[in-house]
Amino acid sequence: MRSLRKSCKPTANYLTHAGWYGKARTFALELADYWNARIEDWTSVRNTALARASGVSGYYVRTAPPPDPTGSSVFARILPIKNRACDPRLAAEEQVATDFLQLVRFGLRDPHDPLIVATLDIVDHQLRVETPNGAAWHRYTGDGYGEKPDGSPFDGVGQGRAWPLLAGERGHYELLAGRDPLPYLRSMAAMTGRGGLIPEQVWDADPIAERGLYPGKPSGAAMPLVWAHAEFIKLAMSCTMGQPCDRPQAAWQRYRGHRPPVDHVIWTPRFPGSGLRPGQRLCICLPEPALVHYGVDGWQQVADLRTRDTGLGLHLTELPTVQLREGQYIDMTFYWTGSESWDGRDYRVDVQAATARGQAHTS
Repeated sequence: MRSLRKSCKPTANYLTHAGWYGKARTFALELADYWNARIEDWTSVRNTALARASGVSGYYVRTAPPPDPTGSSVFARILPIKNRACDPRLAAEEQVATDFLQLVRFGLRDPHDPLIVATLDIVDHQLRVETPNGAAWHRYTGDGYGEKPDGSPFDGVGQGRAWPLLAGERGHYELLAGRDPLPYLRSMAAMTGRGGLIPEQVWDADPIAERGLYPGKPSGAAMPLVWAHAEFIKLAMSCTMGQPCDRPQAAWQRYRGHRPPVDHVIWTPRFPGSGLRPGQRLCICLPEPALVHYGVDGWQQVADLRTRDTGLGLHLTELPTVQLREGQYIDMTFYWTGSESWDGRDYRVDVQAATARGQAHTS
């Protein structure tokens, strides 16, 4: 079948499909819903050694490695930490960060979502630092960006220190969780240097007087950090407003902290995903106009569908997959109509059993 496809150009008798991708706005919303619904699949793990040791079922990781084309879990892969003198060689599933709080701040997840709360417990255990001027947080597990243990300057490697900025981000979370954010605003104000400038980092170890390093006060990092000053101002505004002043209103109106239900998978060559569940639509999103040549279960029932311009520089078509059962699969390749050439690769998308959120990721 492959040699036949390569030896001839497709005829003009294409199958066409008029669907939801006809308008740019509709496509953009479908794409946003799909990305939002897949956040946990892409960035969280469950039943790992860290989860079991922490007494939680799962949590968000700092960074997920690139996906495996076969759909296998990638979270056990080593994720390098390059600002350490010696890389601790921690797997991606062993590293957490504070970034996940933005899911709440931007209206994508509820502050009381169990996975948010579980990750918060781990982050507080690993990254929170108590100083005489209040709490602050390290950026992520094993961070090496900061002065060395003896207080000597960071020179490409060092030891991560506490960031006042992250106290402000935590204050925004506490506000949304219905708790008092003012202690975090006061901490940021107390961690300033001369003239009220907020530093990038504060010292978070025993004082080293000869280097001017005292717990909860500016280290040798950048000062002022304009980002930290902006966060201080935004937290003050948010306290007055009763909600994050920078929360995208469109995102909040659409999601209100909840993961949206989706009935489709958006497949792209750069991020093919790990398959689709029975009953889901398969939407093929390509960077240029193409004819999608596809079949079922080993190139049976072969047919062609032409993509349509979404109006956003992407080209889309939808394959008839709703009736496929678990264990079946789609074979496909592309004929690029602009260059009049075949893609040269065959792709496969499997219909997989439905799984609970995040449970596919285990150590």
